[in-house]
Amino acid sequence: MSTEVQERGISRTTSSGRSPSTERLYWVRGTNDDLEALAALEAEVPSFYGGLPLYQVRVEEAGPDLYDGTVIYQVDSSTDPPDTGESTFTFETGGGSEHITQSSATIASYAPPGKTAPDFKGAIGVTADSVEGVDIVVPVYQFTETHYLDDSSVTPAYKGTLFALTGRVNDAPFKGFNAGECLFLGVSGSKRGQGDWELTFRFASRPNRTGLAIGDITGIDKKGWEYLWVRYAEAEDATAGALVKRPVAVYVERVYDSSDFTGLGIGT
Repeated sequence: MSTEVQERGISRTTSSGRSPSTERLYWVRGTNDDLEALAALEAEVPSFYGGLPLYQVRVEEAGPDLYDGTVIYQVDSSTDPPDTGESTFTFETGGGSEHITQSSATIASYAPPGKTAPDFKGAIGVTADSVEGVDIVVPVYQFTETHYLDDSSVTPAYKGTLFALTGRVNDAPFKGFNAGECLFLGVSGSKRGQGDWELTFRFASRPNRTGLAIGDITGIDKKGWEYLWVRYAEAEDATAGALVKRPVAVYVERVYDSSDFTGLGIGT
């Protein structure tokens, strides 16, 4: 018996609007193999209906040598480009690299029998002439926002503002981060076929810290993208009977200027 495909007498459902679609119902007779029934239905139905592309074909067993077939015509909305004014967001947590010369705490120190290891107050890699330190991984939160802006908004003056804000940190709360925590890494953009612009803004964030202690120096505050460094000097460790290098001053430097991020035009 040959496979027969027949559209049902009352079978079509059609909708309009932003995601228009049409559904057509069929009978597939003459086979008990679902793959054969599906192939027969796919071969029978047109690739387009009412200007809509074929989206899905499926069959469901309805009886001996009989399948219930459904064919849907619609545009795959998952591939539609975002409209002007819409936004998309991505983020990742990763490790940035930082060179430090002080530990958070000295867990242990060891010396030969009868000797005491010199106390460097947390200085790392102390030599006769310097404090070498170590490179460590520090938490950095990176995120992007892609915005679709009307052509009239992306003026030469606006592009100049984006350029000027690159490499700046926020001077006020921004996207959930306190002032000084968010660094603007820059923006890439292109004009789309619709006549609007696709702009992707890149940021990195590091937390502000307060109440830090380095050696005997306490009460140190540092914003996320400020740079902290330590000056060392020789001191006598009477217990160990040795000259050591210890922190004598801590400096917090501004290496990124701060700016008002409202100029980015993507909200705060």
